[in-house]
Amino acid sequence: MNIKDLQRENIKTLKPYSTARDEFKGQASVFLDANENSYGSPLPANYNRYPDPLQLDLKDAISKIKGVPIENTFLGNGSDEAIDLLFRAFCNPGKDNVIILPPTYGMYEVSANINDIELRKVDLLPNFQLDLEKIAEAIDANTKMIFICSPNNPTGNSINRTDIETILANFKGLVVIDEAYINFAKQKTFIQELIEYANLVILQTFSKAWGLAALRLGMAFSSVPVIDILNKVKPPYNINQATQDLALAALSNIQQVNEWIKSTVTERARLTAELEKISIVKKVYPSDANFILVAVTDALNIYNALVNEGIIVRDRSKVSLCEGCLRITIGTIDENNQLLTVLAKI
Repeated sequence: MNIKDLQRENIKTLKPYSTARDEFKGQASVFLDANENSYGSPLPANYNRYPDPLQLDLKDAISKIKGVPIENTFLGNGSDEAIDLLFRAFCNPGKDNVIILPPTYGMYEVSANINDIELRKVDLLPNFQLDLEKIAEAIDANTKMIFICSPNNPTGNSINRTDIETILANFKGLVVIDEAYINFAKQKTFIQELIEYANLVILQTFSKAWGLAALRLGMAFSSVPVIDILNKVKPPYNINQATQDLALAALSNIQQVNEWIKSTVTERARLTAELEKISIVKKVYPSDANFILVAVTDALNIYNALVNEGIIVRDRSKVSLCEGCLRITIGTIDENNQLLTVLAKI
């Protein structure tokens, strides 16, 4: 597959913005090229210089953990930036379409609407797995991307690996697998398959297991042609220096992150078992994420009752296939106990 055939014609000929840091290569001590404040910044750390536009030091540290070469890695202002750039680079407004698989992460639809791209929805089966037959029926010559969230948000389950491989092997557009919650799953990442499929894009994030949601740092892994195109269309300095510095520091503390993952998985099992004992809970769906989807007797009133007690969950009762359901993030032991106490009283 030639990835360049998938991109928009105007992107093929686009000349990206050339930054001062792109034009200079080598070592220097006096920088008078980028119209920065040469005196420094009013902070303990100096942030007066523009950051590395390609975040090479941070990507190098990530590659040591993920096993993905720098040239196959893109960093975005959250995964949302990578999602938006995929639309902007590969989808022609008013002409092309993408497929999403509800219930799923809402930003795929928002980005499609912002970029004037037709959205084709193929609902998951009742067991929250892919309907391969209907997906095949939805694909036409103008279908550029299929988004698969696994583990899926808001249902929490992993998508059958063989079904994803079937799509990868047969679809001639980009297959975007959103692995935001992969750290909490038994199923392994699709990163190992990058060398087999040029059309595979994997999204991961620092917002979940890494506990860095406030930094807004997302990762996309793909073949070199896809990454080159994303780097071509991104804003010049999309990842600020403070984020790069803090993420680098966090990567040196992976042991703490792994401990949090183990605690979350343990609490997920405990919370599931305790919720199943409560009369207003109809079903707790199996989860590979750091949240669980819970079917209850009266979602809206239970949600409001929790709010009144200062406990906030997510009401997903109006989402396709999630009627009557609340999505509950796995909290600390104390937070989960508070939730269980209030639900028992309700």
